[in-house]
Amino acid sequence: QVQLVESGGGLVQDGGSLRLSCAASGRIYSTYHMGWFRQAPGKEREFVGAIRWSDGYTYYTESLKGRFTISRDNAKNTVALQMNSLKPPDTAAYYCAAVASIGPGRRYYNEYEYYYWGQGTQVTVSS
Repeated sequence: QVQLVESGGGLVQDGGSLRLSCAASGRIYSTYHMGWFRQAPGKEREFVGAIRWSDGYTYYTESLKGRFTISRDNAKNTVALQMNSLKPPDTAAYYCAAVASIGPGRRYYNEYEYYYWGQGTQVTVSS
């Protein structure tokens, strides 16, 4: 069993930066992918990006590439989401999630593929 707890959300001005953290408890196997999703009010949850636990390989939704960066700290069992040049449309609840990969080279973009979820942390970008 894996438990995920996000932190670091808050209120930031347009153009600002914020760093979210996801602390994982339980056994994180090398096959795991740790993903970040977000959900704005009235909208569906959308994929932000993910990192492969074994080697730190990252992949992102195209529209956020370059502004958002995911990293991990294996020793601390944490995953971070660095968000730069934030805009009001980035306002959402941000969630950390985990999935055990079933094969090499796989990527996981769909929320329904992820087994474990955190409770979310709110990010609000003011104009």
